Amino acid sequence: MKTVYVIVFFVLIASPFSYLQAQNDFAILEKNVNIRAKGLTQKLNATKDTLLLKSNTLINKVYAVNMDYKREIDLAVREKAVKIPLKKLSKGKHIFVAIQSPVRIVFVVKILRDNSVLLALEKDKLVSKNE
Repeated sequence: MKTVYVIVFFVLIASPFSYLQAQNDFAILEKNVNIRAKGLTQKLNATKDTLLLKSNTLINKVYAVNMDYKREIDLAVREKAVKIPLKKLSKGKHIFVAIQSPVRIVFVVKILRDNSVLLALEKDKLVSKNE
């Protein structure tokens, strides 16, 4: 009976830490699964802070529109593979468009947290620095 109490105790202690570990993702990728988009491989790297695009044909341009309809990324690529860092994007949903003439492939990247460091807290004013 004593071992059951010990097991329950460790499960209760360990469960909040497993929840916190699941919150460490920086971004989520929602791939385009359309048959016309299968030529473009869409991935996130292991730390999920860089978007990896790879194709058999030339990728002409990649741009991203945030929830405020502003372009935060606008790249003229002209290569078959590209790595796009996501650290400078604002928190929220971003619609990415990869242009491969004449095809435009649309997919979504959701940034889950800001990449900012807390510097100081002064009289109800939060001061932070974006990296």
